[in-house]
Amino acid sequence: MHHQGKLVLLPPNRVWRTYPGGKTLDQLAGAPEPRDSNLAEDWIGSVTSSRIPGREHIDEGVSQVLVSGETHDLRALIHADPDYFLGAAHVARHGVNPMLLVKFLDSAIRLHFQCHPSREFARARLGSPSGKTEAYHILGVRDGVTDPYFYMGFQHPPEPAELRRMIEEQDVAAMERCFEKIPANPGDTFLIPGGFPHALGEGVFMIEIQEPTDFAIRYEFDRGGYVLPEAARFMGRDLDFALEIIDQRQHSREEIERDYRCRPRREADLGPASHTDLLIGPAQTPCFVVKETTLGDTVTRDDRAFHIGIVTEGACDVTAGGETHRLNRFDKYLLPAGIGPVAFAPVGHAKILECHPPAP
Repeated sequence: MHHQGKLVLLPPNRVWRTYPGGKTLDQLAGAPEPRDSNLAEDWIGSVTSSRIPGREHIDEGVSQVLVSGETHDLRALIHADPDYFLGAAHVARHGVNPMLLVKFLDSAIRLHFQCHPSREFARARLGSPSGKTEAYHILGVRDGVTDPYFYMGFQHPPEPAELRRMIEEQDVAAMERCFEKIPANPGDTFLIPGGFPHALGEGVFMIEIQEPTDFAIRYEFDRGGYVLPEAARFMGRDLDFALEIIDQRQHSREEIERDYRCRPRREADLGPASHTDLLIGPAQTPCFVVKETTLGDTVTRDDRAFHIGIVTEGACDVTAGGETHRLNRFDKYLLPAGIGPVAFAPVGHAKILECHPPAP
């Protein structure tokens, strides 16, 4: 197979969303007039289809990738050679599902108040192995945004009847009073478990790591002048179903800081000036693993496991299969499980955020 031994590069894969954003993504792509639109996300190394009611006829979400300069459909590549791309142990447990979806997300406005099913709910009620636990890794904040934030979990939970009223009457001010703002500062990483109501604030550019579904309950219907069609609100179901998914317990700011802010823990020294930190592991969630590798010198790795990597600082040259690729800040790649030894040489220094599937 001519793709074997080669690094998979991940060019932009913009996906239509129900909120405006994406100006930062336009800037990264070198667009002559960067602007916000509904192409607010870039799905990275994705084999997941986007499901937006009214756009079912448009096939979007699955990545078109570059291997040795040739474009391939990532889903077709993996299906043709799953043991090579995902690793035999992963395939034995999960089949051809990478069990991972990574995105750039660039918000122009505060997103809808929303909530995703947990893995347990998805398995019991939705016939899916995955819910949508997710993590935010904050990369940047737009000029002029002095108070970057997101909402997560109810700090001031409403009574069940009051929550129902807020949603029925679309009392957005009351919805907002259920939360306190959690600062979103570049470099921060937070885990948002399935079930937690949440919303990202305006002007935040981040990496989202999540289970590979597009399941969402959006209990605020009108954002940015776009009114969600009914089918897009509660996954085609009713308000009772939505209320079952929303975790209505209190989650204090102290609890969020203690249990859901992800602090780096040294996992491995790779060389005199290089190391890998674990940000999110099995202790936090069984759904995915997130690491951060700091490169100060050349490192050769032979992981025998796949990951999706995003350069978040600096630049590096990556050599595999006789090819060397210069990866600059915010460039991204997929490292197949069977690729063999890969050399990472920083240009000065580099940081790579690594998104891995669930730990075996």
